[in-house]
Amino acid sequence: MKDVKMPLSVSESLTLSLDLFSTSVNPTDPYTVESASNTSNVNGIGLLRCTYKEDFKRILLPAVYTFVFLLGLPLNTAVILKIWRKRPNLSKNNIYMLNLALADFFYVMSLPLLIYNYGSHDYWPFGEFACKLVRFQFYSNLHGSILFLTCISVQRYVGICHPLAMWHKQGGRKMAWYICGGVWLVVIILCAPTFHFAATGIQRNRTVCYDLSEPKRSVDYYPYGMTLTCLGFLLPFMGVMVCYCRMAQILCRPVSYKGVSKATGEKRDKAVKMIIVVATVFCISFLPFHLTKTLYLVIRTRASCQTKNLFSIIYKSTRPFASMNSFLDPILFYFTQPRYRRSTRKFVLRVTTLRDKGTSV
Repeated sequence: MKDVKMPLSVSESLTLSLDLFSTSVNPTDPYTVESASNTSNVNGIGLLRCTYKEDFKRILLPAVYTFVFLLGLPLNTAVILKIWRKRPNLSKNNIYMLNLALADFFYVMSLPLLIYNYGSHDYWPFGEFACKLVRFQFYSNLHGSILFLTCISVQRYVGICHPLAMWHKQGGRKMAWYICGGVWLVVIILCAPTFHFAATGIQRNRTVCYDLSEPKRSVDYYPYGMTLTCLGFLLPFMGVMVCYCRMAQILCRPVSYKGVSKATGEKRDKAVKMIIVVATVFCISFLPFHLTKTLYLVIRTRASCQTKNLFSIIYKSTRPFASMNSFLDPILFYFTQPRYRRSTRKFVLRVTTLRDKGTSV
């Protein structure tokens, strides 16, 4: 009898179609996602996996994280020491800046592990707890920075738009510390599920550390990821924009409006600089990351392999921007604090003078 070619089964045809998406012999990314529905398991088809091709991470992420570490560590250390030396007379704004710098400092200290991880082709040898902790530090820093920048913005809004009101002056520095404690509590509650979802796994015979969640838990992660974006970014972002729009109205008026001085001299200049810098931090660091992350969460649970691969690349390309707030925040501090800029300038001049004297001998 002649050989008769049997038609491909459903499983074989689906597997063949997915293989067309991959052009690499050795997949580079540990993130794999289920490409078949749960009903396919019941029917015996099994889980089909989609390999993400992300060679760019081996170069981009270690390079950017190294740059952030080398800048963020000394800058945040300098801000913390500068503010802490003045702790008996700290303003409420400086209390918020101190907590912002602490959040950035803790995150920057975790970057060497990520630099090694991505430089070693996603190999994670540090254990599951370290994986969970690093992911928690990333998101707690991210949302902590957003909330503390919101506090600074609201504080500046009150000073510009309600300079004669007494309600915001009650409690003084003690109230600012209470607010910071509340912010840390909110951040911990918002980011605590990261310890539940982040995990290590085995891909291509090596241990990897998943960013959002294990692939099989992508559907479970979706509602938490969207909630985190709404509460940890969208609401604070809208609040900051409302404050800045109102401040812009006030700052565009004459110095004296209806007999009340709204913002004068250095105070007005400081407010304008703060608006520009904070808006820049939000636009560069926070907005692209949360926008692409939201799109990726939607695509991750329901799209084809090719579409998932595309949006994964877009989303993970914005992760370096999200980490850049760790050195942009100290720049915000120096831009809005003329006194510290003057002291830093004096220090640099003193060091330069001593160096010149040493070379002239």
